[in-house]
Amino acid sequence: MNISLKNQRILVTGASRGIGRAIAKQLSESGAEVIIHYNSNKEEAEKLKNELQNPSFIESCNLSESSLVKGFIPRLIQKYGPISALVNNAGISPSSPDSLSTDDWLEIWEQTFAVNTTAVGILCKEFVDHAKTQQNGRIINISSRAAFRGDTTDYMAYAASKGAIVSLTRSIARHYGKQGIKAFLIAPGFTRTDMANAILEEYGEDFALKDIALNELTTPEDIAPMVTLLCSGLADHATGTSIDMNAGSYVR
Repeated sequence: MNISLKNQRILVTGASRGIGRAIAKQLSESGAEVIIHYNSNKEEAEKLKNELQNPSFIESCNLSESSLVKGFIPRLIQKYGPISALVNNAGISPSSPDSLSTDDWLEIWEQTFAVNTTAVGILCKEFVDHAKTQQNGRIINISSRAAFRGDTTDYMAYAASKGAIVSLTRSIARHYGKQGIKAFLIAPGFTRTDMANAILEEYGEDFALKDIALNELTTPEDIAPMVTLLCSGLADHATGTSIDMNAGSYVR
């Protein structure tokens, strides 16, 4: 079955690399017009834009600054027109060992929550405001396996920040469905991205491979088709669901 996203305009955050990049490419190949969000890597964002099949746009926003995130979606709508779906993919995972002082630990905690949770909340809120006027809209939040099974002590802030997105997604799905708004969550495990490479270097690839049921680690291209399906409307009755894509490393 061919999935068509023709006439859809979709915002993907953190799209200049990794999972976001693969998602943007898959959405474009399926007919969508993609707004490529990036933080600072304009060169990679422009490179991706030039690779996409359909017309697309690049837009920067520092998600760690809530004052900059506020109004970002309304500005995009004013500039490009209605947005049919929001893919909250951008995230950070800085290490914060428990050996740090509380002040240093708290700084990393607040930085992690600013990007992974507060920015996602603002974007969801402003997208819902817009989607209610359209009586249609889909949100796909990229969380993590860590939201459900926890993480090591170095990454408790990351796990907690991703766990909050689970409740956010379910709340949106349950209370805005009759206004045409659907919300889904995807929870990847170890995925071959630049962000995961630091973790793989720290713990070793053999450690990661022993932790999964399959023979190979998940790639961004393994995740992108699921996002396309959720954006298509073919899975709307799964609204509120959390989809594990972790190569069988955590099965609920």
